[in-house]
Amino acid sequence: MNSLSLYLQAFLYIAAGLNHFINPRPYLAMMPPYVPAHSQMVIWSGVAEVVLGLGLLLPATRTWAAWGLILLLIAVFPANVFMATSSRFQKLPAWLRWGRLPLQALLIWWAYRYT
Repeated sequence: MNSLSLYLQAFLYIAAGLNHFINPRPYLAMMPPYVPAHSQMVIWSGVAEVVLGLGLLLPATRTWAAWGLILLLIAVFPANVFMATSSRFQKLPAWLRWGRLPLQALLIWWAYRYT
């Protein structure tokens, strides 16, 4: 089960990271106005997710990748807060907008399991 959890987590980050390049529009929309260089931030966060997801798969880099994911999840938290509180996203159900916030804690815990 532990291996399945690891592979699932790696797959989710790799897929999410690749999605930054395939469909950047939702990531751009979630960027708070005070964050500069939205396009570059979306690109670099996508690169980080792919690299860190791949890093989880290698025992030699797993711990570093897990810590990197934790830092990445903390870094993108303001975008989730912006999404939850901005009138721009009112078409999305409130449970979905606000549910992303505690989900970040769960994702941090999941990554921490591999530190």
